[in-house]
Amino acid sequence: MSQTITQTQVVPPVPTLVLKSPVEEKPEDDYRYSHLLPHFSRDHYPPLTPFTHSDPGLRALAHSNPRSFLDNATVVELTPRLGTEVRGLNLAELDSDARDELALEVARRGLMVFRDQTDFIDRGPEFYKQWGSHFGRLHIHPTSGHPAGYPEIHLVYRDANSSFNFEVSDSITSTVWHTDVSYELQPPGITTFFLLAQPETGGDTLFTSQVSTLKKLSPQFVAFLRTLKAVHSGVEQADFSRSGKRGGIVRREPVENVHPVVRKHPVTGEEALYVNRQFTRRIVGLKKEESENILKFLYDHIDKSGDNQARLKWQPGTVAIWDNRVTAHSAIVDYADSKERRHGARITPQAERPIPALDGLELH
Repeated sequence: MSQTITQTQVVPPVPTLVLKSPVEEKPEDDYRYSHLLPHFSRDHYPPLTPFTHSDPGLRALAHSNPRSFLDNATVVELTPRLGTEVRGLNLAELDSDARDELALEVARRGLMVFRDQTDFIDRGPEFYKQWGSHFGRLHIHPTSGHPAGYPEIHLVYRDANSSFNFEVSDSITSTVWHTDVSYELQPPGITTFFLLAQPETGGDTLFTSQVSTLKKLSPQFVAFLRTLKAVHSGVEQADFSRSGKRGGIVRREPVENVHPVVRKHPVTGEEALYVNRQFTRRIVGLKKEESENILKFLYDHIDKSGDNQARLKWQPGTVAIWDNRVTAHSAIVDYADSKERRHGARITPQAERPIPALDGLELH
């Protein structure tokens, strides 16, 4: 259950985040996706309630060939440890069994990139909701913009005049690794994202395998990490929004939840590191200096492990699907000088409450 943290929060050192005041976008007659421009509704929602998540990947384990949905596609591995690129397959036409198989393959590979998916993108928000609901309960982001009438579709947006997402202006890097809304009691699993508009060059997305980052560590240290749990918090994100720097909207009061530092995937059984610089605040039960130093070490390990990472260069019609339980990612803000539009949409089904890799670890 959600846990209120009353002790003083210690935030690991991160780049200072400075945000422009957002401007709610008005429809543009000459923009193909003007109906999907960001809208900041003032609706307010009650706290999320726990639910039983049925992972579609588990159903695929019973299929005679769990990769049959790829039979007529061209498949290339992006890296040995993370990422698969697929051409020659229309995601929008996958039936229920094929979507189950997709969930299993994404769990195994962490990230799958599907090219030439204009048909998927152009089917619109009702289809996006139907698609995402196959993989879990759709998450409504507490602070972000969304298409008018579709709060389940999380938008990222930047152009010459406006932005409501984090931007780093006084740091040497725009790279901030995170897993999406990890502060929720039941954070996301299989997640779908695509760009509706993009700069001519730049605006790539970095991904890293949290399974591989964990495996790089010594067995003795991993055994220790399995005994730990950490606080993940949405409070700072809500405070940024309340200050008027991210829409000025908080639709649901922020929460803090405790998750295992090492989690186990419910389908593959793989263990993954589960901390991120954006939302993890402290390790429960450790002294301030102990928590800060362990988290800093883990964040630095994630940052620097290029051999566990893949870089996605977006092309028109690209759809990326990743498993937030076993990966982390970061947007690359390197296109600001061009003043070009970058407009993305994310479909974010929730999954199970993170399962500790250590049996019996209490998360209260």
